[in-house]
Amino acid sequence: MAKLNINDIALIAGVSNATVSRAFREPQKVSQKTRDKVMLAAKNVGFTPSSLGASLKQGRSYNIVVLVPDITNPYFSPIVRAMEQAANARGYSVLLGDTQDCPDRERSYAKMVKSKQADGIIINSQRLPLDLDFEQELLPIVSTSELVENDRIYRIGVDNIAIGKLATEHLLALGHTRIAVVSGNEPLRSCQDRLLGYKLALAEANIAFDPALVYYTQYSTATGAKAAEKIVADIPNISAIFSFGDLISIGILHVLHKMNYQVPQQVSLISIDDISLAMYCTPPLTTVAQPMNTLGELSMNTLIDLIEKKPPERKLTLLAHKLICRESTGQYKPYTR
Repeated sequence: MAKLNINDIALIAGVSNATVSRAFREPQKVSQKTRDKVMLAAKNVGFTPSSLGASLKQGRSYNIVVLVPDITNPYFSPIVRAMEQAANARGYSVLLGDTQDCPDRERSYAKMVKSKQADGIIINSQRLPLDLDFEQELLPIVSTSELVENDRIYRIGVDNIAIGKLATEHLLALGHTRIAVVSGNEPLRSCQDRLLGYKLALAEANIAFDPALVYYTQYSTATGAKAAEKIVADIPNISAIFSFGDLISIGILHVLHKMNYQVPQQVSLISIDDISLAMYCTPPLTTVAQPMNTLGELSMNTLIDLIEKKPPERKLTLLAHKLICRESTGQYKPYTR
């Protein structure tokens, strides 16, 4: 029982372990006041009356921690929704942690798995939130979105090099040769890979890479707007921009409209993700879609398989992406402001 935090329930409620057990199994033998204290304590550690019995028998809490660095980013919404649907279908509950990209918050949530308040953890960060003892069995953990660089961890994501190359090739095919890049944080492996794909596409087109065309920022609309202001100040006749995220692109579009740039007649803009807002921008965003629903569902099912001692054969799974052509990209037409 201690393995499943019945001790924690007892400590919080100020009763014995036996009283906790009776409160769930033989409630008629416990006073209403004591039962209320036990139920509140159980709720605080993630147990419900319907799940405690199975938890005690099977050594599980049936809780899964899902960490995201920024819950306000709409990229994560369909992923988390798909995770929760997959978890519920298999009898598990999701404990969502908005870490605000803070390593200490990540480690704090990871302790829930170590203390058996949760059975496993899904991370959307390239940092591991716990120290690994390579001599011992790993805690059930799955890395998705921003993948950790550790081949012992089950990882599910996309081929960001191929995504960067595809987006750049689309602009090159439209005649654009001077393409500005607005990347996310430079240390992120996904951003490094997308930039590598950009460079590969340029090299195949015999176009020299110009580092002055690369701008780094955060994944937000406000920082996308600031990047656009800098681009048009540095390169007033820029004909194409490749943004590494739709949220950034929304800010770029805002500034281009504000400064009377016509998209795509004067500036083409291509993006990545295909969040729900992308098709409703003015004009609708051309973007490379990530399979966010599949990403969430497969990540959760992989983790539950690990918890239930049915580990998948593949440690790394890269899902397919797709170019979605909308109205924010068009043929290059020389223009002088």
